[in-house]
Amino acid sequence: MYRKPIRTAATTLTLAGAASALGGVALADPQASTAEVRERVDALHHEAEVATEEYNAATEAAGEARRELDRLTEEAARRTAELNRARDALGSQASAEYRAAGLPAAVQLALSSDPDEYLVRAAQLDRSGDRQARALVGVQDRLRDVERLRAEAEEQAAALAEAEHAARDQRERVESRLAEAERLLATLSESERAAALAEESGAPRAAAASQAPATLPEAPSRRAAAAVAFAYAQLGKPYGWGATGPDAFDCSGLTQAAWRAAGVSLPRTSYSQADAGTRVSRDALRPGDLVFYYSGLSHVGMYVGEGQIIHASRPGTPVRLAPVDSMPLVAATRPG
Repeated sequence: MYRKPIRTAATTLTLAGAASALGGVALADPQASTAEVRERVDALHHEAEVATEEYNAATEAAGEARRELDRLTEEAARRTAELNRARDALGSQASAEYRAAGLPAAVQLALSSDPDEYLVRAAQLDRSGDRQARALVGVQDRLRDVERLRAEAEEQAAALAEAEHAARDQRERVESRLAEAERLLATLSESERAAALAEESGAPRAAAASQAPATLPEAPSRRAAAAVAFAYAQLGKPYGWGATGPDAFDCSGLTQAAWRAAGVSLPRTSYSQADAGTRVSRDALRPGDLVFYYSGLSHVGMYVGEGQIIHASRPGTPVRLAPVDSMPLVAATRPG
């Protein structure tokens, strides 16, 4: 039976915990200092990214469950048609044999309208060695299996839809906190606001380049080089919730699209991408490698050489270059 698990954020923040962790931000002091505003905005954006990756995972899993349900439904229809053809064949035989000497047991069984009687008598006939009855029981058993699998798939699809709804609700909660952060940012001067919207608190400002350098650092493979070139071509495009391009991206949407352009299929979410490819150390990073941040691997960027990554950072900040150590780096992988 198909069962696609939904990854929860137990290793980072549960959905409920995320809301709790943000509970006090909405009541933030509008006279907070620039440093306090920046710290609060960073926390809000991080929680929003956790929720977005959860939403991405739930959406993907729900889609797979629906596709599996469609497959099971088609299989059930095929087996139902097979059973009906078998019953029709037995009915035709029944007409002929009735005119001759009455109905054989297997035919009477096939034409029975009582399911309980059908199953009891089918078992009896199967033991008796009636070939016709065994064939019919086999078809019925297969149909019954499909119906059971279909029911399980429908139950799972409902559970996934519920999880997707929960993730969407959490995202809405975080967005409300972001609106509060925007209100606080609006109390600052333009320069103070720019400082507050810089990379994570305490990190250096990201490079402001909006185009690829004349010569890209050497990548370990042609595919990696293609992925890096794609990432550079997205610089300046906006961050978008759940977006995978071509006009906007979230963090894992950008890395997935970059490697897809290189002919490599990656999973949808940052924490799933961390399991794709070969793990590499910080000192062994090469252009095209994926770098993952925070304990729950909730953020991912692409290393492009010379100590820089390209990533879709957060709302209000376009796809940009940033120092590889501008956030707490937890892991790195080499796809392809």
